[in-house]
Amino acid sequence: MSTIISYKIHEVVPYINWIYFFHAWGFQPRFADITKVRCCYACRANWLTTFKEEDRPKASEALQLYKEAERLLNHLDKTYEVKTIFRLCEAYSDGDDLLLDGIRLPLLRQQTQKKADDPFLCLSDFISPLSKGKNETPDNVSNIVGVFASTIDADMESLYENDPYKHLMVQTLSDRLAEAATEKMHEYVRKQAWGYAKDEDLSIKDLIIENFQGIRPAVGYPSLPDQSVNFILDELLDMKQIGITLTENGAMKPHATVCGLMFGHPAAKYFSIGKIGEDQLADYALRRGKSIDEMRKFLSANLTL
Repeated sequence: MSTIISYKIHEVVPYINWIYFFHAWGFQPRFADITKVRCCYACRANWLTTFKEEDRPKASEALQLYKEAERLLNHLDKTYEVKTIFRLCEAYSDGDDLLLDGIRLPLLRQQTQKKADDPFLCLSDFISPLSKGKNETPDNVSNIVGVFASTIDADMESLYENDPYKHLMVQTLSDRLAEAATEKMHEYVRKQAWGYAKDEDLSIKDLIIENFQGIRPAVGYPSLPDQSVNFILDELLDMKQIGITLTENGAMKPHATVCGLMFGHPAAKYFSIGKIGEDQLADYALRRGKSIDEMRKFLSANLTL
C-alpha cells in the first residue's frame, strides 16, 4: 500500500539545495552562499563585501535573484502544495532483476570501473537473493526497497506564462521544491516509516550532501538510466493519486517531478552504468519483454557507437 504526504511549500523550503537553483541561472556555487546569510540588510550588505570588487556586480545579481525567489515562494505557499507518494516493498534480487512485492524490475549492471579491482555493480546487489529463499520475517534493509515519486501542483506550471522571467522563476523553483520534498520524505521514511535509521540526527547540510545511510537513485540518473522504468514504478505506486501522468515514452508530467528507488543497506552506493554493448542491450530487452529497437531508444545515451 502506498503512503501519500502533502507538504506546504514552507515545510520543504529548508530542504532546498540552492546550488542547483543558482546553477540554472548561470551562477557558480559560491554565489549560493547568500542563502546562508541572515535576511537583514546589514548582513547581506556585508556578504557583498566578501567578494572581490570585480565579482560584486554578479554577487549583487545573486542577492536580488534570491530575494525575488523568497518573495515568490511566500506567494506560492498561500495556494500550492508539494506531494509525495512512497511504498515500501518486500524485495528480493534475481540476478540483475529486483522483485518488488512480486513485480519484476529488470536492471542494468555497471560496465565502467573507476579502479581495476572495483566490482561491476547493479542495484540488485544491495538486496538479498531470491535463491536464498524468502524470509518469514524480511530483513529490515536487505529485503526492503522503497519506491517513491514527488511532484508539484500541476497548476504551477502554467503560472505567469505571459511573463517569461517569472515563468522561468516558477519553473526553476518547482524543480527544487520537488527535490526538496523528496529529501524531507526520505528523512521521514528512514527514521519512522521504514525506521532503519531511527536515531539519525543530521543537519539540513548533512542531508543535502547525503550523509545518511542508504541511497535514493532516481529514474534517469546514472545507475537507473532507463526512463521506461517509470511504467513499472507507476504500476507499484499509481502515481496519478498525486497528479502524475506518464507520456507514451515514460516522461513524467508535471515536469517538476522525480521518482525512483530507496535502498537502506549500509553498503549501498551510487554508481554509473556507463556504456553498454549490444549483448547487454539484448539481454536487458529480453528481461524487459521489449524489442531491442524499443530499448535502444530508451538507452541511446548508454550505447557504444
